[in-house]
Amino acid sequence: MSRQRTDAGFTLIELTVVVAIIAVLAAIALPQYQTYVAKSQMTAALSEISPGRTAYETLLNQGVTNGSSYANADNLGLASSTPRCQSITANAPVNGDGDIQCVLQGQAAISGHYIQLDRNSSGSWSCISDVDPQYLPASCSNG
Repeated sequence: MSRQRTDAGFTLIELTVVVAIIAVLAAIALPQYQTYVAKSQMTAALSEISPGRTAYETLLNQGVTNGSSYANADNLGLASSTPRCQSITANAPVNGDGDIQCVLQGQAAISGHYIQLDRNSSGSWSCISDVDPQYLPASCSNG
Protein backbone atom coordinates (compact mmCIF):
# COMPACT_ATOMS: atom_id res chain seq x y z
CA MET A 1 0.00 0.00 0.00
CA SER A 2 1.48 3.26 -1.03
CA ARG A 3 0.65 6.53 0.65
CA GLN A 4 0.21 9.73 -1.22
CA ARG A 5 1.86 12.72 0.27
CA THR A 6 0.13 16.08 -0.04
CA ASP A 7 1.94 19.29 0.60
CA ALA A 8 0.09 21.74 2.77
CA GLY A 9 0.92 25.40 2.33
CA PHE A 10 0.53 28.42 0.11
CA THR A 11 1.96 28.90 -3.30
CA LEU A 12 4.11 31.86 -4.15
CA ILE A 13 1.30 33.35 -6.24
CA GLU A 14 -1.17 33.16 -3.35
CA LEU A 15 1.28 34.87 -1.01
CA THR A 16 1.97 37.58 -3.60
CA VAL A 17 -1.76 38.28 -3.98
CA VAL A 18 -2.19 38.58 -0.20
CA VAL A 19 0.76 40.97 0.08
CA ALA A 20 -0.62 43.09 -2.78
CA ILE A 21 -4.03 43.31 -1.12
CA ILE A 22 -2.45 44.37 2.18
CA ALA A 23 -0.38 47.02 0.37
CA VAL A 24 -3.49 48.48 -1.30
CA LEU A 25 -5.37 48.59 2.00
CA ALA A 26 -2.41 50.29 3.71
CA ALA A 27 -2.16 52.86 0.91
CA ILE A 28 -5.81 53.77 1.45
CA ALA A 29 -5.79 53.70 5.25
CA LEU A 30 -2.56 55.60 5.99
CA PRO A 31 -3.64 59.01 4.62
CA GLN A 32 -6.97 58.70 6.42
CA TYR A 33 -5.17 57.93 9.66
CA GLN A 34 -2.82 60.90 9.25
CA THR A 35 -5.80 63.21 8.66
CA TYR A 36 -7.49 61.84 11.76
CA VAL A 37 -4.37 62.40 13.88
CA ALA A 38 -3.89 65.98 12.61
CA LYS A 39 -7.54 66.81 13.27
CA SER A 40 -7.37 65.38 16.79
CA GLN A 41 -4.21 67.41 17.46
CA MET A 42 -6.03 70.57 16.31
CA THR A 43 -8.92 69.80 18.64
CA ALA A 44 -6.49 69.18 21.51
CA ALA A 45 -4.77 72.53 20.85
CA LEU A 46 -8.12 74.32 20.87
CA SER A 47 -9.02 72.69 24.18
CA GLU A 48 -5.68 73.81 25.63
CA ILE A 49 -6.38 77.51 24.96
CA SER A 50 -10.16 77.56 25.51
CA PRO A 51 -9.97 77.86 29.33
CA GLY A 52 -8.12 81.16 28.87
CA ARG A 53 -11.34 82.84 27.71
CA THR A 54 -12.75 82.91 31.25
CA ALA A 55 -9.66 84.56 32.73
CA TYR A 56 -9.50 86.94 29.76
CA GLU A 57 -13.09 88.03 30.40
CA THR A 58 -12.37 88.39 34.13
CA LEU A 59 -9.42 90.71 33.47
CA LEU A 60 -11.48 92.69 30.98
CA ASN A 61 -14.38 93.06 33.43
CA GLN A 62 -11.98 94.22 36.13
CA GLY A 63 -10.85 96.99 33.78
CA VAL A 64 -7.32 95.66 33.30
CA THR A 65 -5.92 97.13 30.08
CA ASN A 66 -2.23 96.49 30.71
CA GLY A 67 -1.02 94.42 27.76
CA SER A 68 1.51 92.51 29.85
CA SER A 69 -1.29 91.11 32.01
CA TYR A 70 -2.78 89.45 28.94
CA ALA A 71 0.53 88.53 27.31
CA ASN A 72 1.50 86.45 30.35
CA ALA A 73 -0.20 83.08 29.78
CA ASP A 74 -0.07 82.37 33.54
CA ASN A 75 -2.44 85.29 34.16
CA LEU A 76 -4.95 83.54 31.91
CA GLY A 77 -4.51 80.19 33.66
CA LEU A 78 -2.64 78.79 30.66
CA ALA A 79 0.83 77.32 30.23
CA SER A 80 3.18 79.20 27.91
CA SER A 81 3.61 75.98 25.91
CA THR A 82 1.90 72.59 25.86
CA PRO A 83 2.25 69.30 23.97
CA ARG A 84 0.13 70.76 21.13
CA CYS A 85 1.12 74.44 21.33
CA GLN A 86 4.70 75.63 20.81
CA SER A 87 3.64 78.92 22.31
CA ILE A 88 0.47 80.48 23.66
CA THR A 89 0.04 84.24 23.49
CA ALA A 90 -2.77 86.69 24.08
CA ASN A 91 -3.27 90.27 23.02
CA ALA A 92 -4.80 92.88 25.29
CA PRO A 93 -8.25 94.03 24.28
CA VAL A 94 -8.43 97.19 22.22
CA ASN A 95 -12.00 98.52 22.34
CA GLY A 96 -13.04 95.03 23.44
CA ASP A 97 -11.32 93.18 20.59
CA GLY A 98 -8.55 90.72 21.50
CA ASP A 99 -7.33 87.18 20.98
CA ILE A 100 -5.63 84.10 22.41
CA GLN A 101 -3.36 82.28 19.96
CA CYS A 102 -1.62 78.90 19.88
CA VAL A 103 1.25 78.16 17.48
CA LEU A 104 0.73 74.49 16.69
CA GLN A 105 3.12 71.59 16.94
CA GLY A 106 2.45 68.01 15.91
CA GLN A 107 1.77 66.48 12.50
CA ALA A 108 3.63 68.07 9.58
CA ALA A 109 0.31 69.26 8.12
CA ILE A 110 -0.39 71.53 11.11
CA SER A 111 2.99 72.21 12.71
CA GLY A 112 3.95 75.89 12.62
CA HIS A 113 0.40 77.03 11.83
CA TYR A 114 -1.87 78.68 14.37
CA ILE A 115 -5.27 78.32 15.96
CA GLN A 116 -6.73 81.43 17.55
CA LEU A 117 -9.69 82.45 19.67
CA ASP A 118 -10.83 85.96 18.70
CA ARG A 119 -12.97 88.17 20.90
CA ASN A 120 -14.98 90.95 19.31
CA SER A 121 -16.17 94.13 20.98
CA SER A 122 -19.61 92.64 21.67
CA GLY A 123 -18.02 89.87 23.76
CA SER A 124 -18.44 87.00 21.29
CA TRP A 125 -15.62 84.53 20.79
CA SER A 126 -14.81 82.82 17.49
CA CYS A 127 -12.13 80.38 16.40
CA ILE A 128 -9.95 80.88 13.33
CA SER A 129 -6.91 79.08 11.95
CA ASP A 130 -4.64 79.04 8.91
CA VAL A 131 -4.56 75.25 8.45
CA ASP A 132 -6.24 73.26 5.69
CA PRO A 133 -10.02 73.16 6.33
CA GLN A 134 -10.05 69.35 6.54
CA TYR A 135 -8.11 69.54 9.83
CA LEU A 136 -10.25 72.21 11.51
CA PRO A 137 -12.43 71.46 14.52
CA ALA A 138 -16.13 72.00 13.81
CA SER A 139 -16.20 75.33 15.67
CA CYS A 140 -13.34 76.90 13.66
CA SER A 141 -13.05 78.59 10.30
CA ASN A 142 -10.14 79.67 8.14
CA GLY A 143 -8.90 83.14 8.97
